[in-house]
Amino acid sequence: MLLAIDVGNTNMVFGMFEGETFTGSFRLMTDANRTSDEIGLSAWEYFQRFGLKTEDVENVIIASVVPQVMHTLTNAMVKYFGKTPIIVDEDVDPGLPYGVSGDERLGADRSVACIAALEKYGAPLVVLDFGTATTVDAVNREGAYMGGCITAGIRISADALFMRAAMLPKVELVKPETVLGCTAVGQIQAGTVLGYIGAMEYLIRMAKEELGAPDAHVVATGGLARLIADNTGLIDTVDGRLILDGLRIIYQRYKEDHLKR
Repeated sequence: MLLAIDVGNTNMVFGMFEGETFTGSFRLMTDANRTSDEIGLSAWEYFQRFGLKTEDVENVIIASVVPQVMHTLTNAMVKYFGKTPIIVDEDVDPGLPYGVSGDERLGADRSVACIAALEKYGAPLVVLDFGTATTVDAVNREGAYMGGCITAGIRISADALFMRAAMLPKVELVKPETVLGCTAVGQIQAGTVLGYIGAMEYLIRMAKEELGAPDAHVVATGGLARLIADNTGLIDTVDGRLILDGLRIIYQRYKEDHLKR
């Protein structure tokens, strides 16, 4: 069994694979104050609850955008699973070709998502990840990364409005029926949700134009992907397992490479 862990700013997602078969997942809040025992015991309890054996874990692979939790998470995997995890960008290169110049590398989650999208859907691609931040990444017909953009996630945008405007309430993120609302809640939802959908549509169109690939497959992942995708015709696929699948793919390549040595 492979244990793949996607460490995001809000949640850590643990996914289990038997070969290429996804067998389940669970989430923990990403908290830099959590101890290795707290992480390890939570993961161990999940395994016990569903009749899984920690000794069946062949290896652990992690993609993380939160360096502050990596020491405790690594210790938890060693202590409770007996495995020193493979860390993307430290122990293994995702293997994403770059078609743009510059020394700066993509965050591990974004490169892993692009690798998975290439494997599952083929190039050219526009890959969106709706998380704490929203990212847009583009891959050309040759499978090379051609750039992207980052913006605040829709929930952060809504929360910032609530915190900085004394008279405005916190609202549920749902799509209203009309742009012209008659209540404060409806107007905030229209501006936040419909405005965000419009912004994403613009970014998708521009990404396709700059790629020279109007036929690029648009893949969305992340916790709020469905909210946006259900309300635009520009997103082709919502894939909630994109990063976990990417970790599985990268691990399999890593394993095959080491067997050749």
